[in-house]
Amino acid sequence: MIELVAFDMAGTTIDDHGLVYDALAGAVVETGASVADADLQRWMGTDKVTAIGALMNLGGVEPTADGVAKAFVRFKVLLGEAYRGHPPVALPGVEETLRELRRRGVKVALTTGFSDDVAGPLLASLGWSTGAGPDDLLDAVVTTSDVRAGRPAPYLIQHAMELTGATDVATVLAVGDTVVDLQAAHNAGVAGVGVLTGGLTREALAEHPHLAIIDSAAEIIRYLG
Repeated sequence: MIELVAFDMAGTTIDDHGLVYDALAGAVVETGASVADADLQRWMGTDKVTAIGALMNLGGVEPTADGVAKAFVRFKVLLGEAYRGHPPVALPGVEETLRELRRRGVKVALTTGFSDDVAGPLLASLGWSTGAGPDDLLDAVVTTSDVRAGRPAPYLIQHAMELTGATDVATVLAVGDTVVDLQAAHNAGVAGVGVLTGGLTREALAEHPHLAIIDSAAEIIRYLG
């Protein structure tokens, strides 16, 4: 039986209207680099500092430590401005699914390529809190501030297991909308479930190890057995 479901945030449980893509691309373009759509898709879901450095390099700009740091600051500014103008919302059926999972005794964690200073305000804007109370949706939130490396490394998932007391990878599902979500699940030894709400096609996700590819994270209940 499944004891823990670890969900990605933007594109999986939260509809951010694609603004994180826009902010990431905008911050990189401001460095003088070009950003190809295929490269942007490849690096979505990863730690944003790592993604900025990689995209700068791919776009023809040397990713110095100072240049990457300044671009990351700009990414956070651009994303904050975009979110204020067009606030993120929960994807359809997700909040109900999170509540049903917890009602059944399944732990719920969010893992993300965002750092604490990005993820915290985003979750607060949705009213999603962590705790054991009846109004809390989450048992744990793990950001790139908590681990040595983001996806596709397994550490976000492993730390979610640590925080929720899950000890057997066979009892864990990891749900995400990007290739690196599935790669991280595979690297952690847990079952990965791809969702189609983030913009990637079923064929693109299916090229990577997975238990299932589903239309929405709200459908995850059927995989609890």
